[in-house]
Amino acid sequence: MSAPRLLTFGCRLNAYESAAMRELAAAAGAGEETIIVNTCAVTAEAERQARQAIRRAARENPGARIIVTGCAAQIAPEAWAALPGVARVIGNADKLKPGSWAADAPPAVSDVMAAREAAAHLVTDFAGRARGFVQVQQGCDHRCTFCVIPYGRGPSRSVPAGAVVEQVRALVAAGHKEVVLTGVDITAYGADLPGRPTLGQMVRRLLALVPELPRLRLSSLDPVEMDEDLWRLIAEEPRLMPHLHLSVQHGHDLILKRMKRRHLRADVLAVARRARALRPDIAFGADLIAGFPTETEEHVRATLDLIAEAGLAFLHVFPFSARPGVPAARMPQLSMELRRERAARFRAAGEAEAARLFASRLGRQEEVLMETATRGHTAQFAPFRLRAGEAPAGEVLRVAPDAFDREGLSAALALRQAA
Repeated sequence: MSAPRLLTFGCRLNAYESAAMRELAAAAGAGEETIIVNTCAVTAEAERQARQAIRRAARENPGARIIVTGCAAQIAPEAWAALPGVARVIGNADKLKPGSWAADAPPAVSDVMAAREAAAHLVTDFAGRARGFVQVQQGCDHRCTFCVIPYGRGPSRSVPAGAVVEQVRALVAAGHKEVVLTGVDITAYGADLPGRPTLGQMVRRLLALVPELPRLRLSSLDPVEMDEDLWRLIAEEPRLMPHLHLSVQHGHDLILKRMKRRHLRADVLAVARRARALRPDIAFGADLIAGFPTETEEHVRATLDLIAEAGLAFLHVFPFSARPGVPAARMPQLSMELRRERAARFRAAGEAEAARLFASRLGRQEEVLMETATRGHTAQFAPFRLRAGEAPAGEVLRVAPDAFDREGLSAALALRQAA
């Protein structure tokens, strides 16, 4: 039976949820005549792209049944329901409930702020992805002044460790060599569960109970919420990949305070120093916002310096986007031209750090998870390309990179398949 088509925008959590929704909708009888659009509300640009995709899908697929879900749809369901071709809108608290996908089910956009549990849905088919994703946490209790996501995702809630272990076992059995633990604020994991386990305690239990899992990776981490068990795993557990993606957002303390972040510049540098002391080969990624209201050239320079000092090689940079209803939207705004120019400077600084990282890995043996016949990522999440020959997607190869460019590391051939 054919499966629904998915158009996914936004984060890794959305990628996981899209895979789950494909299975739920298919089980309810939906086929390729159904198009599911999983929206993102992080920026106005993400919403624009989703609206454009819906209009194109309606135009190119007359008679298709378009179902819209995700954060943007949760926040403003009426606006998305009014777009051409949209048959239904399903809210974030409802989209992983099997009953929401029945053909005769009414629109379902319940109050996500009232949600108290994270739906644990077993997903093993990630549509060709070499790595699998497991949701361990959902929602956010913080209120950063730029962020609308808590209103689309609801309060922080955690998936019990037993359900996480079950899903990871299933992914490994299905052939995935790497699993990514994902959520909205995964360092908040466990505060709502009996005994209040930390993220590090859950990860330690997971790795102990699933010894057959070769590689585990974590999604975005809050720099001041990393617990001691997690730090011990960074030091001692080779299956935990040497790659941390940090929710940094900015490099100047005044802007961080105006963002209502929980960390300061010194906290980011302390995380980088401690992690490198424990795991010298570790690499860092980060989320950054350029052009936040009141940002000056001094603040920009502080962020550029932080990128270099902390060695933030893999950046997700967003020009500030004023989301309706958030406090930062009421602050004095910078021009979009200036925001984009500063975002380009942040990205260039990140590319310089990435080049330094790539150069340091030349000639070293790396284990690469191949995502296509010729491309994959190293343990540090550095992009890798095989210049000659091919390898099975999903396999872990041992390679010795001998060149790099802006796209990442490369080698003429693989040494061998990793054990």
